[in-house]
Amino acid sequence: MKVAIAGSGALGCGFGYLLQKGGNEVTLMDYWDAHIEAIRENGLHIKVNGEEDNVPMEIGKPEEIDDTFDVVFIFTKSMGLRSMMESIKHTIKEDTQVVCLLNGLGHAKTISQYVPRKNIIMGTTVWTAGIDAPGVTHFMGQGPVEVQNSDPAQEAAARRVVKLMADCGLNGVYSEDVHFTTWRKACVNGTMNALCALLDTTISEVFASSQADFLLHHIVTEFARLAETEGVKLDVEETISYLKQIAEKVGSHYPSMHQDLANGRPTEIDFLNGTVARESKEKGFTAPYCELITQLIHAKEDILNIQR
Repeated sequence: MKVAIAGSGALGCGFGYLLQKGGNEVTLMDYWDAHIEAIRENGLHIKVNGEEDNVPMEIGKPEEIDDTFDVVFIFTKSMGLRSMMESIKHTIKEDTQVVCLLNGLGHAKTISQYVPRKNIIMGTTVWTAGIDAPGVTHFMGQGPVEVQNSDPAQEAAARRVVKLMADCGLNGVYSEDVHFTTWRKACVNGTMNALCALLDTTISEVFASSQADFLLHHIVTEFARLAETEGVKLDVEETISYLKQIAEKVGSHYPSMHQDLANGRPTEIDFLNGTVARESKEKGFTAPYCELITQLIHAKEDILNIQR
């Protein structure tokens, strides 16, 4: 298949590498000049679960790409989704499947302004990744990548993408309820990402702290209360157990929000805890822990002179 990765940071490079290694024709798309130049000149240097490799890969800015694709994976930051969709719309055919694995909430509505609902595949992943230098990345975990078509009648298309990923070692899984998996993943990011970014720690250090259970309980409770208004049932204790299982697998990792602050980039907090705080208030109840976390992250962005 001809596959594009729209947003070729750490996760995008990891997916692109494994998809190319599995025999697909992959093009990376990004806006980071130094990253693009490094990969063009030296190939992508990547470490996957400790095993290093260096491979040539096609890469360019979206507007430079004069091609169309069978599948486009979206890995841009939440706040950059609309501008990325504008930039790549010339690469999307009538039957191109667009796979969104972004952190945060509400992205299907944005994508539907550019792509028919039948071609939108929403999903989540618990693969983790990081950029060590321009053109140098690492990719960790075992997945899975859970996806489902936005139009339930298009299950066959989603299952083809599942097979594409499974054949390349990405552990693709068809989800019977992507809304549930999206909300559960939002809980992952709203706890691990936000707390590691605030406390400047790895996941395992946060989860080993004396305050971990208290913080997890209150944050997940606020996510669950809002999810229920959208017909999604999140069991708080079950979700916390799920978070702890993930932490055991990737505890040494600094998640993406921590990486963003460390590299002077704005975070996705407004699409996670910020969304929970804002929409909870709109629906007549409060989410004080999510609101405070959002304010603290923005304060840290200000202190670091990060423009939002």
